[in-house]
Amino acid sequence: MSVHDKPLTLRPASPADAETVADIWRSGWRDGHLGHVPGDLVAARTPESFASRAAQRVGDTVVAVLDGAVAGFAMVVADEVEQVYVAAAHRGTGVAGLLLTEAEHLVEEHGHDRAWLAVATGNARARHFYERQGWADEGPFDYPAEGPDGPIPVPCHRYAKRLADRRGREVRRP
Repeated sequence: MSVHDKPLTLRPASPADAETVADIWRSGWRDGHLGHVPGDLVAARTPESFASRAAQRVGDTVVAVLDGAVAGFAMVVADEVEQVYVAAAHRGTGVAGLLLTEAEHLVEEHGHDRAWLAVATGNARARHFYERQGWADEGPFDYPAEGPDGPIPVPCHRYAKRLADRRGREVRRP
């Protein structure tokens, strides 16, 4: 795979990637969520919370590596694409689209023919991105985001995509 003629590798995250994933996650989360989520959730999303969650979630994470550095990541659990974030320097380069396609493949590998994800209602950039990638807005709902004292309801839109039957396709991983 390549992004603008540079080789891009998708691979499972390792514990050594956790710090970079946390940095990308925090920066991207703030860009897409500040002003669109409850203040309690913003207060809970400290640098330490991203570091802790990134380290705990290595097994659910695939990273995109460009020029030897992690350029973005996706986290998938069962049929949910939980996170897709790209470092600011690589936004608009196609990395997000490649990560989302990989996330769709992972959902299929988990035995599901339909994937879903939640997008903060006010995050217009992300909502447009998913729509361009063939995801359908199924309407508003409150997503139970993990907070320090239990779930914090976040106004979101549920996006879903029926996945093509790709059984028999060659799965190539580095």
